[in-house]
Amino acid sequence: MADDYYQILGVDRGASAEDVKKAYRKLARKYHPDVNPGNKAAEEKFKQVSSAFEVLSDAKKRKLYDEFGPDAEKIGFDEKKAEAYRAYKSAASSGGAGGMPFGAEGFDLGDLFGDLFGGRGGGGGGAGGAGFDVGDLFGRRGARSTGPERGEDLTARVQLSLNDAVTGTERTLSITRPGRCSACSGRGDSGKMGTCPTCNGTGKPRRASIFGGAGVCPTCQGTGRAMEPCPQCGGTGVKEESTRLTVKIPAGVQTGSKVRLAGQGAAGPRGGPPGDLYIETEVTEHPLVRREGDDLHIDLPVTVPEAILGADVRVPTFQGEVTVKVPAGSQSGRRMRLKGRGVPSLKGGAPGDLYLHLQVKVPEDASAEARAAAETLSRAYRDDVRRELTL
Repeated sequence: MADDYYQILGVDRGASAEDVKKAYRKLARKYHPDVNPGNKAAEEKFKQVSSAFEVLSDAKKRKLYDEFGPDAEKIGFDEKKAEAYRAYKSAASSGGAGGMPFGAEGFDLGDLFGDLFGGRGGGGGGAGGAGFDVGDLFGRRGARSTGPERGEDLTARVQLSLNDAVTGTERTLSITRPGRCSACSGRGDSGKMGTCPTCNGTGKPRRASIFGGAGVCPTCQGTGRAMEPCPQCGGTGVKEESTRLTVKIPAGVQTGSKVRLAGQGAAGPRGGPPGDLYIETEVTEHPLVRREGDDLHIDLPVTVPEAILGADVRVPTFQGEVTVKVPAGSQSGRRMRLKGRGVPSLKGGAPGDLYLHLQVKVPEDASAEARAAAETLSRAYRDDVRRELTL
């Protein structure tokens, strides 16, 4: 993240949940694509605002974001990974392993550092740069398996309009993911035995474990010999690929809903089964329609004559236009319910309802004739309309 989420929303770090929500709504209305058609800058700003709100409106995500900043998002706001990351930083600052909670929870820090530093285990950019190898750090006990492993689950985000969320839609996505290496069919080896590339034939880890003891190489289990890695994928059996997927988004989703595509995640290392792909939906706010659960709310403007005399008025809904009857003598603020015209239930229950909130509108530029009619109308009020307005 190039920018701080609090700065994006324009709120203090101690802002309440309600202040965060108010700031988001104000900016969402300003930069909403429906309000700024064709404006790419506004569209990008809207995406930033939505991403910031998604994190800061979730108490658990916000807590981790406040603690770790951008790293919280890199580890997927996963509390177990956060716990391991805290222990790692504590150990690194004290020069030892300290109280790292590895054995009790069975948590593999290779996953954690892969998320944080973009590699697997202690490779290249992150933990290795701190002066040790994560795989060697834990010796054989913490080493990653050299056999087939299930691929990681992946998450992709799709931004939807409220219309698409209510009626359902299809989206074609371009996905870049770890795919199965075609050169070795995902095995990760070239089919030839050679010197173990991890220990250079010594059978021992490249660095001594900080837990004490020399240990053995996790790749060759101390023999010094191993299958030569595939030159195309470096021995992982996985190589990045790009593909296009068509996803059906069911009617009724909301921000945070997930659509699971089984077997469409990352390919499993060394021939393991692939993970799943989760499509997480983000529903943008509509400038005219408010959503509360599965119910929708619209402010419906009516004229003074329509409110006094009653009228049949046309109302747009996401399922098509309908005509509703405004009862004679309706007051501004009156609520009318259209049953079943809200959001379909994802759980298969009854759909929500659409509520119309009447807003009586007076002419903005009243003519002399209209003013005379208003004076006549004023004499129709028998009582003071503000007689019950007391504090």
